[in-house]
Amino acid sequence: MLRTIIAAVSGGLFGAGLLVSGMTDTTKVQGWLDVFGAWDPTLAFVLGGAILPMALAWNITTRRARSVVGTPFPARPDPKLGHNLVIGSVLFGAGWGLVGLCPGPAIASLSWGGTGGIVFILAMVAGMLAANPIRTRIDQVAAT
Repeated sequence: MLRTIIAAVSGGLFGAGLLVSGMTDTTKVQGWLDVFGAWDPTLAFVLGGAILPMALAWNITTRRARSVVGTPFPARPDPKLGHNLVIGSVLFGAGWGLVGLCPGPAIASLSWGGTGGIVFILAMVAGMLAANPIRTRIDQVAAT
């Protein structure tokens, strides 16, 4: 029960942060990516606001064995750059740049209505379902 409450509060805080920071506004994200036009640097503060608490959280986890709810912490990600990470990052970045949304803000923006957000969510789910078969095929090609 405590885990569910913490998840709900964390999700609500995350969604509120997306709303307050303007991350659900696709023009804000596209303005950040338009470095040769009407560049909007405010997204740097949102990114910094996400990176700093996460760095602090990883630092705290090195001194603890378990989380507040008693579960073990996930392992740190492998810092090695592989083809899966590079290809996935390129696809994620292309979608983010074209649409101006990533998964969290896309789900939060569903409350605004409109077909654009619904189409994005459907395409995102299709991509998630296709990811494992595509990754398996990429791994097979890379192994040969």
